[in-house]
Amino acid sequence: MVPELVEKYIFLVQTFVEAGETGLSLPELRRKWENRYGVPYARRSFLYHRAAVEEVFGIVITCDRSTNRYRIDQSESAVDKREAVEYLINTFTVNSLLTLGKERLSGRVSVEDVPSGQKFLIPVMQAMLDNAVLRILYKKYQSTETDRRTIRPYAVKEFEKRWYIVAFSEEAGELRTYAMDRIQSVERTETTFTLPRGFNVDGLFQASYGIYLPEEGQKPVLVKIRATEREAAYLRDLPLHPSQTPLPGNEFVLRVIPNPGFVMELLRHGNRLEVLEPECLRKTVQEELKKALDIYEP
Repeated sequence: MVPELVEKYIFLVQTFVEAGETGLSLPELRRKWENRYGVPYARRSFLYHRAAVEEVFGIVITCDRSTNRYRIDQSESAVDKREAVEYLINTFTVNSLLTLGKERLSGRVSVEDVPSGQKFLIPVMQAMLDNAVLRILYKKYQSTETDRRTIRPYAVKEFEKRWYIVAFSEEAGELRTYAMDRIQSVERTETTFTLPRGFNVDGLFQASYGIYLPEEGQKPVLVKIRATEREAAYLRDLPLHPSQTPLPGNEFVLRVIPNPGFVMELLRHGNRLEVLEPECLRKTVQEELKKALDIYEP
C-alpha cells in the first residue's frame, strides 16, 4: 500500500513538472489521472495527495485563485528541495514505467538489478520523516553473528547499487553507516530524536569517498592522477570525486580522504590510471597491484 501511494505522489509531481508555469486545472488533472490509473480522481483525494507531496518531498503545489489552476511553487526554496529529491523521484518513476511497460517493452529495456535494501527503504524513510528511533537486526559480512542495534536514522545514501543508512548508533555513541542488504529486520519504536542542526548528508561525505565516514582528525589530501587519453575522456564526464579538477596532459587533481574505498576505485581503473601524488598513496596502489599479480604467478 505504501509503495503504491508513493508512486502516486511521484506521478503527481511529474505531471505538474511537465505542466510548467501554466499549471493544470482540476479537470485537466483528473483526465491525466484517469488515463493513468483508470479510475475517477476525487477532489478530496487530490487535496490529500497534495498535502502528502508537501510533507514527503517538500514540494508545494499552489493554487492560483484567479484562474483555479494548480502548479508547483517555483520559488528558490522549492527548486532546491526538488533537486534534493530528484534522484529518488527519478528512481521511483523509472521503476514505475518499467512495470507498466513490461509487456509492451519486453526485450527492449535492460537495467541492472539493485536489490540492496529495497525491502526496508520505505519504512526507514518514513521513520526519518517522523524522527523515529529504530531497532534493527544487523549482520556484517565478516561476522557470523547478528547484532541488535538501536539507531537514529539521519539519512539514506545510495552508492554502487547499494542503499545505506547513515545513523547515530546509541550503542556506539557515534555516527555509523549500515548497508540495508545486511539488515534482517527493522522495528520502529515510540522514541523520537532531534536531528542535529544543519545536518547534511552530502556535506558529511564531502571530503570522503563512498560510504566511509571521515574518522576523527582525518583530513583530505591533494591527489594527483594521470589517465590514458580515452580514460581521461570518461573521467571528464564522470569524475571520480566532486572535487576533481582537470589539469593539462590528461591529469587531474582531487582533494579527498584516501580511504579503502577510494583505493579500490583507483585499482579498478588498472593500467588506465596512474597515481602521481602523494607518494604514500602511490605506494599503496602499487603494493595492491603487486598482490593481485602474485595471485596469477606460477
